Amino acid sequence: MIEIFGLSKIPLVKRGDNIGGHIVQAAKEQGVKIQDHDVVVIAQKIVSKAEGNLVDLKSITPSPLAETISKVSGKDPRHVEVVLKETKSIVRMKEAHLIVETHHGFVCANAGVDKSNVENEDSITLLPVDPDKSAREIRKNIMELTGADVGVIISDTFGRAWRIGQVNVAIGVDGLQPVADLRGSKDLFGYVLNVTQMAIADELASAAELVMKKSDGVPVAIVRGFNYPRGSGSAKDLIRPREEDLFR
Repeated sequence: MIEIFGLSKIPLVKRGDNIGGHIVQAAKEQGVKIQDHDVVVIAQKIVSKAEGNLVDLKSITPSPLAETISKVSGKDPRHVEVVLKETKSIVRMKEAHLIVETHHGFVCANAGVDKSNVENEDSITLLPVDPDKSAREIRKNIMELTGADVGVIISDTFGRAWRIGQVNVAIGVDGLQPVADLRGSKDLFGYVLNVTQMAIADELASAAELVMKKSDGVPVAIVRGFNYPRGSGSAKDLIRPREEDLFR
């Protein structure tokens, strides 16, 4: 049976905070003992805050391109400039929508640059520079503090081109293989599966989102009871190679 525990005892995170320590302490206060094979899903926002990935908009001078996009989108030109700096290439731009490829290789809105749940009204957060590395460091810390062999996922909310609504996806992982390749196995009737690859890390991130409420201060969830493939995979394994992308 799969269980999901939301951790609501995480304090407001500031630069330099020990995220792993906060998670272990919050779990203890809520009576949740972290166990072997738990998956700890962590909202990107608190990781970015702890790592100091924030930008003060007062320090930003918009470029001519940012000014032009701002006039069309209605967004603060300084915010647009930060998005452009985090962007490898613009994929789509229409009115208020700016879909880009980040330097990590993620295709998402506004390069993951976000203002929600940031205390200073002039500050915005960026995605972690290396989310997989962040996941590795947090996992190592949790394992040292608890002795439990866990998986860690850093998640963020992405939109979907063909469906309404957003879902959480994995942008950083450690301790699990993010994709389960079922190609070559057989279904119930003996037919060989030729294309099935399960995005395990994304599915776990989305499941955890059900209890990770942004407005209620629940930035971490523990998923228990799922037999995930162990290993040292990377969230980059979930990115479709450009040559296989039919829509760019």
